[in-house]
Amino acid sequence: MSDFAKFKVPSWIHDEHLIGMLRGIEKEGLRVKSDGYLTQVPHPKKLGSKLTHPFITTDYSENLLELITDPKDSPKDTLLMLRQLHVLVYRALPEDELMWPLSMPYMRSAEDEDIPLADYGRSNTGKLKTLYRSGLGIRYGRRMQAIAGLHYNLSFGDGLFETWQAQTSSAHNQTLTDFKNDKYLGLIRNFKRLTSIILYLLGASPNVSSCFLAGLEHDLILQNDSTYYKPTATSLRMGKLGYTNSVQENLDIRYNDLPEYIAGLRRAIQTPHESFKKLGLNDADGNPIQINDHILQIENEYYSPIRPKQIANRGETPTEALERRGIAYVEFRAIDLDPYSDVGIRLSSACFLEIVALYCLLNDSPDLLPEEEEELAINVERVVNEGRRTNLHIVNDGIEVPLERWMLEHLNNMLPLAAMFDAHYGGNDYRAALALMQGKASHSESTISAQVNADSERLGGMWQLGLTLAQQHRDALLAQTFSPNTQAKYEVLAEKSILQQAEIEEAETEDFMDFLEQYR
Repeated sequence: MSDFAKFKVPSWIHDEHLIGMLRGIEKEGLRVKSDGYLTQVPHPKKLGSKLTHPFITTDYSENLLELITDPKDSPKDTLLMLRQLHVLVYRALPEDELMWPLSMPYMRSAEDEDIPLADYGRSNTGKLKTLYRSGLGIRYGRRMQAIAGLHYNLSFGDGLFETWQAQTSSAHNQTLTDFKNDKYLGLIRNFKRLTSIILYLLGASPNVSSCFLAGLEHDLILQNDSTYYKPTATSLRMGKLGYTNSVQENLDIRYNDLPEYIAGLRRAIQTPHESFKKLGLNDADGNPIQINDHILQIENEYYSPIRPKQIANRGETPTEALERRGIAYVEFRAIDLDPYSDVGIRLSSACFLEIVALYCLLNDSPDLLPEEEEELAINVERVVNEGRRTNLHIVNDGIEVPLERWMLEHLNNMLPLAAMFDAHYGGNDYRAALALMQGKASHSESTISAQVNADSERLGGMWQLGLTLAQQHRDALLAQTFSPNTQAKYEVLAEKSILQQAEIEEAETEDFMDFLEQYR
């Protein structure tokens, strides 16, 4: 277990070591109609091709938008671009459509048919993406795939790692890439150790719609006629009702060194799974319904609160990219949409995540082994379901400790790092963010999840809350204007993406079944 309690900021690091730090956001959001049903209208033409557009695509379903920013030099710039993408979406959506602001979907229907698979056109590349989604649907049900979240992607500049490596006598014979891989994996292990803090402070999914629960076993209680909840839950999205997967629980994919992590993922992709075998590869008419019957169809099927990432070239798998060029950035995935923000995340949350990332990077990070992973899983389960319960305890090194005290110790440790960020960027956004989180740690009623529960009760349910917020966000976003340059840039991108999709479809003439056989 990492000894966070003894944390001191290393003497070699100064605010100039934050030069070159980049962050980007991927944000999902369901398109819903004002009557509460998910839209069945295809992705708007005006937004370009979802196969090739760099910033606007769809995730699982045709109605689940995914907006992706460029990597940016500051959190403010990242949020500015994310807001621009939201404005573009609203300008293109039919009038009665809204972007649902909550992570958990509101459903008027429990039918899978109301969650149409994203369609990426007639190229083999596009058809494979749709087939992967078909496999997810038959394996886990489409409702689970309609849950939306936000990924915060982050990398530190080489200057930080070069200075650090020069200070580390045991690292002199390592390449910079290997040194960075080790440090990023240390960050990942520590982030897993601190996931409970993220779920408590940023969790925003304490309730779900009754249709979402149809046919599922659960212990939620009725909040009103169409909403179920847990009174002190934080993030049901990250618990048994959300992105969990019993098949993956015993995979033992480890983050202690990069080759080991890659080998673990590949093993899962190459290992057939009995229950997926029973589903069959093709339907009665011979049409494929999943890529393969293995534990994972592809790497992206592996659910984890955080992932090491490298930008993959065309035709390259994520593990090949990692193996060839090492870790370029980390992807924080345990983040619920903030329904009170028009873009799903506030500046304070973004600044806080960056402080946590640096804290996890600089702290000692021993290997993370199955025994500790089990302990962390217990903590996540407790915080997901009852994180705001007075005097809740979690397990730390085999000992039960109060969650509040544990969180406050870590948040206090982070103070000098928040000051370092503010020294680098100017202003006091990072210290203000940390102070806000310290307040939430001791006053659970000020957390987002508490607010969601209180507002759902006050307004008469999850649907009323989501609809009210979605309409407010839409009006605020549509009131924004673009410079002619920005406007033109995005129009050109959309047109170019449509041409690129046509080129791919022109070039890929091989029969899909032959292509798939080879891929399998």
